[in-house]
Amino acid sequence: MIEVKFYKEVDDSLLKFAVILARTQEKWVFCKHRERDTFEIPGGHREVGEDILTTAKRELYEETGAVDFDIEKICVYSVVRDGKWEEESFGMLYFAEIRTFERELHSEIEKIILTDGKVDRWTYPEIQPKLMEKYRETKGEV
Repeated sequence: MIEVKFYKEVDDSLLKFAVILARTQEKWVFCKHRERDTFEIPGGHREVGEDILTTAKRELYEETGAVDFDIEKICVYSVVRDGKWEEESFGMLYFAEIRTFERELHSEIEKIILTDGKVDRWTYPEIQPKLMEKYRETKGEV
């Protein structure tokens, strides 16, 4: 079992990754990893010495090719697996509106897709839909 929790803030040192809900031209942007047959929200792990916003911008570029975008913090979230709170992992959830993409991707991502937000095969089905739901709740979208 996986539990997803949301926070306004946590100590910066706890933030291990950034996930970026992204849209372009009123469509959601999802990634397909080269080694998986599923789709995911752009994001990844924080590198040593990197601030979390820099992580988000870097991952958005690497995984989608986005070069011109606005990005904003939504909230902190955490994932707890099998009720093991001592292993709770924290990330920052962002939203980005992308204006321009590079043609070539620079990562393990095979391709991106643009959709109305419905994805049949999530890479992390117990986590990613909850992140989209939280964004929509925060922004008052249905």
